[in-house]
Amino acid sequence: MTMRLCPSGFREYDARWRYPDDIDLDGMRAVGLGLGTQLMRRGAGRQIIVGHDHRSYSPAMKMALSEGLMQAGAHVHDIGMSLSPTAYFAQFHLDVGAVAMVTASHNPNGWTGIKVGFDRPCTHGPAEMAELKAIILRQDFDRMEGGKIEPVAGVKDAYLNDVVSGAKISRPLRVVCATGNGTAGAFAPDVLRRLGIEVIERHCTLDHSFPNYNPNPEALEMLSDMGAAVRESGADFGVGLDGDGDRLGAVDDAGNAVFADKLGLLLARNIAGAMAGARFLVDIKSTGLFATDPVLLSYGAVVEYCKTGHSHVKRRLRAIGAQAAFEKSGHFYFGNPIGRGFDCALRAMVELCRLIDNNGDTTLSDLIASLPPSWTSPTLSPTCPDDQKYEVVARLTEVFRQMQRNGDMIAGRKIADIQTVNGARVQLDDGAWALVRASSNTPNLVVICESFTSKADLRKVFAGFDNIIRRESVIGAYDQTLLD
Repeated sequence: MTMRLCPSGFREYDARWRYPDDIDLDGMRAVGLGLGTQLMRRGAGRQIIVGHDHRSYSPAMKMALSEGLMQAGAHVHDIGMSLSPTAYFAQFHLDVGAVAMVTASHNPNGWTGIKVGFDRPCTHGPAEMAELKAIILRQDFDRMEGGKIEPVAGVKDAYLNDVVSGAKISRPLRVVCATGNGTAGAFAPDVLRRLGIEVIERHCTLDHSFPNYNPNPEALEMLSDMGAAVRESGADFGVGLDGDGDRLGAVDDAGNAVFADKLGLLLARNIAGAMAGARFLVDIKSTGLFATDPVLLSYGAVVEYCKTGHSHVKRRLRAIGAQAAFEKSGHFYFGNPIGRGFDCALRAMVELCRLIDNNGDTTLSDLIASLPPSWTSPTLSPTCPDDQKYEVVARLTEVFRQMQRNGDMIAGRKIADIQTVNGARVQLDDGAWALVRASSNTPNLVVICESFTSKADLRKVFAGFDNIIRRESVIGAYDQTLLD
């Protein structure tokens, strides 16, 4: 089979390529045939949900993927243009175990990709993606008769009805809704209006060229635009969704960005107050306040730090029966009784509205101010070669362990603990911490620090940590002015 298919597009949790430079339609057919082969070999049945985002070439890519799936004997349930969480919801709504969503999330126009899973609500992790990659690149396909495509109508409305079901908002709210002209523009404003909320739309018209900015609510450009819209309109807060609707960002009533982990802590408080002994997961990049928050402790809540990445989080959430999970990148997951365990920005948006509604006249900025003070760095991403980054982190982890054994100090403090569930999260004896881990998707490391003393102390912690990781000569420079 002659095709264009770049092997580097396969990542730990999904796959992404530039179209048509890295993948063409024949390449996507091969992906579908490989995915269908994997589906059958794993005994996951023949049925699979398939959806696509609104990019101009996504319908063609979805059809190519579906044709490949059919060649493997799969029964494709085509739900049309959708968000990733819409496709995940369809697995439950249509009682189909497998899903394949054609999307490049917040990547710029010109990118495509897939998010897949066979075991709802979980998606492929590193082992499953490596297996899929091997099947496709070796062209180790199993072709079967009986494949077909069946268009399915009504999933969008069923999904929106499900998201707002049981949510009562009694307080008049005005909310800025920004989607960066991404697919979520066809979903998110409707959800807010169904709750009786006044919506100020910000770039919600679908435009695959993303004329204003890429729909990435973790990016300063989008957050700044949301903040300006809140200040101009006098809105109660603003929400921003990424390109495929599985990540949420927020700004408060003053237009200031709210870090996703701090927002997650507020949502956890709200859930824990209604459910004694609730369990929560937070990814290793998130604030240390989750472990020490007096409100969560008073409710008997249990918090566990886990590996970053939506595939890992969904698996762990299901395994321990957690009520919710939060990632610093803006992935919000809700388990029983709120959701079904997958990441959904619309569900998080509804929970934020409920949080504000449950607190009378209190503003979002007031709620943020009620949290114990902490100063957290942005996510810093020094370059590090893909083929060396994991070894680099392993060596640094051993350096920190030896420092702990020796009683050596960072920023004048001894190392109290080192969490190694995902890289090395080094906690100092006053609670401050610093993390270094390998990026899952790019040739970079991830570095984050937090202090509970002051911004000046944050810089001190960072400087001490940076001085150690700089011993690895392959680590590139990064913009330390982001700490200002």
